[in-house]
Amino acid sequence: MSTVQGARARARTEITAAIKGEARKQLAAEGASKLSLRAVARELGMASSALYRYFPSRDDLLTALIVDAYDAVGEAAERALAQAAPADAPAERWVAVCGAVRTWALAHPHEYALIYGSPVPGYTAPQATVGPASRVALVLIGIVRDAHQGRGIAVPRPAPGLRAEGERMAADFAPGLPPAVGPALVAAWAQLFGLISFELFGQFHRVVEERDAFFAHAAGALASSVGLVLPGE
Repeated sequence: MSTVQGARARARTEITAAIKGEARKQLAAEGASKLSLRAVARELGMASSALYRYFPSRDDLLTALIVDAYDAVGEAAERALAQAAPADAPAERWVAVCGAVRTWALAHPHEYALIYGSPVPGYTAPQATVGPASRVALVLIGIVRDAHQGRGIAVPRPAPGLRAEGERMAADFAPGLPPAVGPALVAAWAQLFGLISFELFGQFHRVVEERDAFFAHAAGALASSVGLVLPGE
């Protein structure tokens, strides 16, 4: 790459980052549904036509922000797993990953709301968001798979009427795990983000006071629901 090409690439990267940064400010102030390319361009002192060379539409900019948010929370989950002590039980790794996801969400409430809050009217997420959106789930599935292949897990009891569904889930995203684990994993994944959303969006106000301890307990219960047992239990 020539010096000129390198400078152009760096400039494009910097401008793209500035556009996303301003868009995140709009998310915080107005919400995703009111995100406006013209407003972003105005705040950055750019012509709208210039901004369109980076993001041709509002949906393209939304997609970029959504992918960034999914990647950020996914990286938090992956980092928590990588930092777990070798002696940690699988259930302890699970709780650590869940805690890292919660910590990220509390530190980035508007980005969390973008990916796990109300759908943005008129926006349909493209296929490009699927991989980033799967990162947290893949970390949790990996913990259960490692436990099953290594120290073993207490396989959940099959849910009545879900044998075929469990087999499909195992084939789709949890190969090598018993069919009963698939529905338990999906339920735990949904409950994890339900817990975080309740806390972040105010439903725990005057209900849960010791929130760190409550979340750790709830995350441990989710670990148990997929067959992982905390030490001492």
